[in-house]
Amino acid sequence: MATKMAAKKLTRENEIEDFQDALDGLPSSSTGRLDLETSIRESDLALNLFFNNKFTLAKEHMQPWADRSMYHALGYGTILYIQAVMTFDMADIEIAIEAIKKSVIVCNKFRKKSSIMSSLTKFAMKVDYNDFSEEEIHAELCYAECLLIRAFLTFIQDENLISFVKGGLKIRECYKIYKDCHKILENRKSATDTHRVHFESGVCMGIGAFNLMISLLPSKIMKLLEFVGFSGKKALGLTELHRGCESRVGLRSKLCAIMLVAYHSLITYILGLGDGDIDLATEVLSPCLKDHPKGALFLFFSGRLEEVKGHIDDAINRFEESIDSQSEWRQFHHLCYWELMWCHCFKSDWLMAMKYAEKLCKESRWSKATYTYQKASFLVMCSDQTEDTKKHIDYLFADVPRLKQRIAGKSLPFEKFAVAKSQRYFQQGNTLILPALELIYVWNGYNIVGKNQELLEKMLVVIEATVTDIASKKDLAATDKFYYDNYSLALLLKGVCQRHRGQLFQAEQCFIEVVANEKKLHSDHYLVPYSIVELAILYLYQERFDETKKQLDLAKKQYKSYYLENRLHFRIHAIRLQLKTAMNSDSDNQSLTELAAPDAKVSPLASEETLSWGEEDFVDARDATK
Repeated sequence: MATKMAAKKLTRENEIEDFQDALDGLPSSSTGRLDLETSIRESDLALNLFFNNKFTLAKEHMQPWADRSMYHALGYGTILYIQAVMTFDMADIEIAIEAIKKSVIVCNKFRKKSSIMSSLTKFAMKVDYNDFSEEEIHAELCYAECLLIRAFLTFIQDENLISFVKGGLKIRECYKIYKDCHKILENRKSATDTHRVHFESGVCMGIGAFNLMISLLPSKIMKLLEFVGFSGKKALGLTELHRGCESRVGLRSKLCAIMLVAYHSLITYILGLGDGDIDLATEVLSPCLKDHPKGALFLFFSGRLEEVKGHIDDAINRFEESIDSQSEWRQFHHLCYWELMWCHCFKSDWLMAMKYAEKLCKESRWSKATYTYQKASFLVMCSDQTEDTKKHIDYLFADVPRLKQRIAGKSLPFEKFAVAKSQRYFQQGNTLILPALELIYVWNGYNIVGKNQELLEKMLVVIEATVTDIASKKDLAATDKFYYDNYSLALLLKGVCQRHRGQLFQAEQCFIEVVANEKKLHSDHYLVPYSIVELAILYLYQERFDETKKQLDLAKKQYKSYYLENRLHFRIHAIRLQLKTAMNSDSDNQSLTELAAPDAKVSPLASEETLSWGEEDFVDARDATK
């Protein structure tokens, strides 16, 4: 043990010595500024420190020149921003805001100055981008990135509408500058630009991320954004990000890789139908893991990729490895705790799932109401409950309403759901029907469980037993106001499992029966529109396109004000995109029914909950990191 501690101390001393040597190699502060090459080189060093879990060293590397170098200013502000959003502590947010404000000022000093006359004639004349110095075009790029970070911090800093307007305006200006940078990349004669690869990776990251993000939004929001000058094309976004990470030597290449992997392994499972290119994501992540084998962030994504492949045990090992790789920023651990909670949930290991929910409840600031509800739900699923366990479950459900919070003036959509379900627990005699399996559904987990037929079968056995038990007590329906709510929930979960097993007819009958119970439901009205969309997915993969469109229109136009409504609207948008692609595909293309998973007759694409992003759910955007 002593030898191990001495080795760690020596390693730390060597890192500090290397860090000091790097600082000593910089020009004297009396010069007042760094040249572009030195700024980029130092930023690359800091980025590598960050990817190798040396977060404090990376921050210290950027800080001394943050008031004079555009890249140091951007890097320092970015690290503080990451720290702020992970802790969600207002003190950290204030510090990050002040730092990024200064970063914006520093970057602006390096931008090309234009006279009033040139500004007036800019719209009438074509801009000659060759008139910009290389330092000036990099300043445009850094300025855009700082504005974007500043906008995001504005959103989470204050809860009034003015903050959202200010943030939106900054994002619009940022988007415009990225478009200008793209024009510079396409039109500038770059023979004398020695750092083009770094500029190109930054432009690819900005253009790619914006196009991808906007393309995911439902049509109503998309039309509004297009009205104020935004546009988004998914194909362009993916192409630009892939282009940005291909060089591998660009300053932002690994950031492009992270965004690509996050899209294919996280975003498509949260905002879409789980149709990400996992093989491509694995290929893109591989060189990053090779360069940073102990990097906590890359190990996390490695675990996530194993998880969405259905390799749950391998995923657990990767997440645990990520946790063990560093202890400097415990906030990174929370990402892994969240995924570990679901991995054990997928295995029906409810006690272990509860323990990770408990860790999050103690350490994370995101939503204690959500974590507490999850803890209680997992305990409900445990067999052989003692009297002490039952009392603890009662205590947890009773505590959920008290823990409900407001962020940016809005309640978190899932917290509303959790509070209603917690109250329901007491209303129906201290019991809930399959609460943990319902959680898997609303948190978009069955598209992962569906990749592992053994785990899916285990859940289906429990669900079918519950359906049978509830059906045997139908004579109580007249006196139990929640009878059809409970029965319909169990039917919906059964249908989802059957869809992932390829039992399409049986699944369809379950969803149709839920819809038929609409007028008998007392509380869980969300089950009907969700079941209708489940039918749409069934019909889509049976190539019954007219029926698919009919079900989607019905779900969107006929039903309002139910739990997790905007989440369903994202699913509808994703299905519409697939429907459009399928209807426009050539006859030579692979049919949708041939997209089946190895252990199913049809594709087990996700049909579950997607992250909300409407007026009510805008403030819940941090769910995307989970």
